[in-house]
Amino acid sequence: MSGAAVSARKPNIVFILADDLGYGDVGCFGQKRIRTPNIDRLAAEGMRFTQHYSGNAVCAPSRCVLMTGKHPGHAFIRDNRGVKPEGQYPIPADTVTLAELLKQQGYTTGGFGKWGLGGPGTSGDPLSQGIDRFFGYNCQSIAHNYYPTSLWDNARRVALNNPDFSAHQKLPADADPGDPSSYTRYAGKEYAPDLIAEQARRFVRENKDRPFFLYFPTTVPHLALQVPEDALAEYTGQFEEQPYTGDRNYLPHRTPRAAYAAMVTRMDREVGRLMALVKELGLDEKTIFIFSSDNGPLYNRLGGTDTDFFNSAHAFRGRKGSLYEAGVRVPCIVRWKGRIAAGKASDRVTGFEDWLPTLLELIGAKKATPKDIDGISFAPALLGKRQQPRPFLYREFPAYGGQQSVRVGDWKAIRQNLNPPKKQPAPPIRTELYNLARDPSETNDVAREHPQILARLEKLLRAQHVASPVFPIRALDGE
Repeated sequence: MSGAAVSARKPNIVFILADDLGYGDVGCFGQKRIRTPNIDRLAAEGMRFTQHYSGNAVCAPSRCVLMTGKHPGHAFIRDNRGVKPEGQYPIPADTVTLAELLKQQGYTTGGFGKWGLGGPGTSGDPLSQGIDRFFGYNCQSIAHNYYPTSLWDNARRVALNNPDFSAHQKLPADADPGDPSSYTRYAGKEYAPDLIAEQARRFVRENKDRPFFLYFPTTVPHLALQVPEDALAEYTGQFEEQPYTGDRNYLPHRTPRAAYAAMVTRMDREVGRLMALVKELGLDEKTIFIFSSDNGPLYNRLGGTDTDFFNSAHAFRGRKGSLYEAGVRVPCIVRWKGRIAAGKASDRVTGFEDWLPTLLELIGAKKATPKDIDGISFAPALLGKRQQPRPFLYREFPAYGGQQSVRVGDWKAIRQNLNPPKKQPAPPIRTELYNLARDPSETNDVAREHPQILARLEKLLRAQHVASPVFPIRALDGE
């Protein structure tokens, strides 16, 4: 391809989405114990967004917001919900996705990793929602095992050379927790993240001469704790360890802290390989790289992950499943060499719903943005231009007790206990209020001191929730 042709074509988009990675889990956002040199280089060569919010507090609804540009009060998928025999509750056939819109602009689209928006053959299947090439896990539950017996290659199930074992089991009572051989039963021959990353790179090579959208929703570092021995060796002996025997639902591991760190660093290696390949193909200045996470880190009570040890939540309150900051404020990096200033940081409030209009504007297709979305393009901010602050950012989540939140400037209102079990009466709705500039850890509820601000935010909470018959919130929708 001639230099003139490369210059004229639309930029490629590489969107890397980590899974349960906390705000503080990468070096450029404050991590001290886990090495992430390639992600840190993305930040050094691009822009960090320090107040970026995932679409929701868990996997599927967060990805729905990302793909549709609609916030959780309007998006179709609002919680994780498995469907037999495999997959999650599907988005409808008439859903307009980011992948579909990019296809209309001449992009070849690929999804590599975890989908979670509809099982194989359903209306939500990635191949039915704008993805030309898919390789990875369709189902979130199967993705709990990094050594699955199969992965999906488009519409074909591909068998892997791995034994069949559950990702949810304890170490047998007669096994020695200190003996490495006790854990060999929880590994196989083919590590799914390696296979998925290899297919992602193949997609880049095969589409180097035309604009492509590479959506790379890796499963790392979501539980279970599983990583090849060569990666584990980088951290073995670096931390004080107690074997995790599997008593908190997910697979046991002899050195759980080393395993978590190794998983993140191995993911970082794949980020570096993608960066190197794009440069090798002469596409460095024609490729927008985005790195983020689908929600915040886990509570220590689930699985062997020790997010307290790694300060994964940074200074924030909550964890995955919570609309407090740690559950939804996530790392975000955007690099576009020659177009986005290097080494910058932005405190603009942005969310997953904003990616759809932002990317369309960056590729010169602003007029293709659907009218019925909630996302606001922050392309001007990326390109160094002045931009009005986001009027508000709304979140709701029917699980983990039922929650709502809205942020306006530095003010954040949040509600809990909106969806108690059906046998229990819904308690009176109580709204907490925090000033995130003064109190980023959300420790001081100032609702009583600021009744006018509280009333303004409560009005938004009422207005932005549209009832969902599939994912109801009892206190908002009635019994």
